[in-house]
This record gives sequence, structure tokens and C-alpha cells, in this order.
Amino acid sequence: MTQSYLEHVNITVADADQAAALLVDVFDWHIRWSGPARDGGYTVHVGTADQYIAVYQPRDGQSRDFPKGAPLNHLAVVVDDLDAIEAKVVARDLTPFNHGNYEPGRRFYFFDENGIEFEVVSYR
Repeated sequence: MTQSYLEHVNITVADADQAAALLVDVFDWHIRWSGPARDGGYTVHVGTADQYIAVYQPRDGQSRDFPKGAPLNHLAVVVDDLDAIEAKVVARDLTPFNHGNYEPGRRFYFFDENGIEFEVVSYR
């Protein structure tokens, strides 16, 4: 049987470098690649060796609506130390909300500067 895993998610943002910097700072990820993207835009791949988020920035004046649609509820990231990550989110002047402690783990949510909702969860 072949094992499957999620390799990446592609999101559209106003400023790809700013969005990538948030992900590097909060989750201790790294920039895997950055460069030109479709329709004259710019993309930064930020994550781990196996998984990443592609943050896509349209060229100036182009709509932020990616041509394939935008039905995204939130992105969930599993972390070891939920409290440490929440402190990093607060340090970035972002507001954690909807804290939960129920099976199978603890969690909170926050919106980044682009209005993208992140769920941060710990199973420890």
C-alpha cells in the first residue's frame, strides 16, 4: 500500500515575503524556494523538507483572487509547544482566539495579515 501525505498548500497573499516571514518566525520553518510565478506573480515556498505552503503574490494591480478559486476555511499546523507558538503569534501583534482543549489535543486559531485563518494544534 502506498502512503500518501500532503505536500503543499498554495495561498494568495498581498505580500509573499511578509507572509513567508511570519511562517518562518512563528513555526521555525525555512524558505525552500522563491521566484517568478504564473501570470507575472511571485511565489515563496516556506515549510519543512517534506511539506510547505506556497505563498503566491499576484503582480501589482492584479486581483488577489487566484484563478482556481478561494474556498479555504483554515490551515492547521501541528506543533510540539503550543504555548511557545502562541507567544510568537502575540509578539507579531496578531490575536489568538478560540482556544480549545478537547480530544485529540489543544488548539487555538489566529488570522494573519492577509486574513488567512490558521489553527495551531498540539497533541502532547
